[in-house]
Amino acid sequence: MLTGFYDAGIYIYALSLLFFISDCIRRNRGAKRMGTGLLAVVGILQAGALFNRAMEEHTLPIFTPFDFLLLLAFSLVVAALIMNLLQRAEFAVLLLSIIGFGVQVLNRLWFSPGNNPLKTWETVHGLLVLHITLANLSFVIYTIAAVFALMYLFLHRKLKGKKWTDAVRRLPSLEILDKYAYSLAFIGTPVLTVSFIVAVLSVVSEGRINLLLDLKVLATLAGLGFYYFYLFKKRSQQHTGTLMAKWLLTGYLFIIIIFVLNSWSDFHRWSGE
Repeated sequence: MLTGFYDAGIYIYALSLLFFISDCIRRNRGAKRMGTGLLAVVGILQAGALFNRAMEEHTLPIFTPFDFLLLLAFSLVVAALIMNLLQRAEFAVLLLSIIGFGVQVLNRLWFSPGNNPLKTWETVHGLLVLHITLANLSFVIYTIAAVFALMYLFLHRKLKGKKWTDAVRRLPSLEILDKYAYSLAFIGTPVLTVSFIVAVLSVVSEGRINLLLDLKVLATLAGLGFYYFYLFKKRSQQHTGTLMAKWLLTGYLFIIIIFVLNSWSDFHRWSGE
């Protein structure tokens, strides 16, 4: 059943992307409505897959890399559906959908359900649920912020070259894109901070102090420092919007690297060993 939900979601997701791309290439309200409807179906199928995993594990399905990425893909679909209600958000929805589709496909290819790497952390199960949930939420927020930063750089380049295309006219202003990107980073950073603090408390509670020097922990701390530096520079208004957008995208790439480090981390051990 899980495989059926997941694979059907991938196929319908791909079809939804085709309609969204069609609408972005040439304004087509019918294609947009069809893409939105199919995306909603994808969200329902993902919710079904999450429910199926919850029944199998008898707990919130977040402890394996497969479940984490499934929840991330579902959250991106929900975010895209919400953003679809906003004016001039077609390209943001398309980019989020492309990222979400990529996450779902790669998750299907690379991981499989099972092999809970955190099953030995029984005494701090509740803390780990909070830690992983907040980490997932911060990942979603940073993804949306990166999308707005990418759109900012695209629009800035087009305006600088005085290329008044249909795509340019359908995008929000540079000021709005910059504001959205900063606001999301401003929200996501405290969320990731709390997640990091909860993780540290889990380590201390379990008496595994040596894990505080784990590569994953140190990398996450560095990533937080990266984003806090961005927020500080943005508040001080010492740099241009393009530089700040590039900084935000670089920070997002760093967050992805932190996720990949799970394979070498003794804290998460998502390699299945």
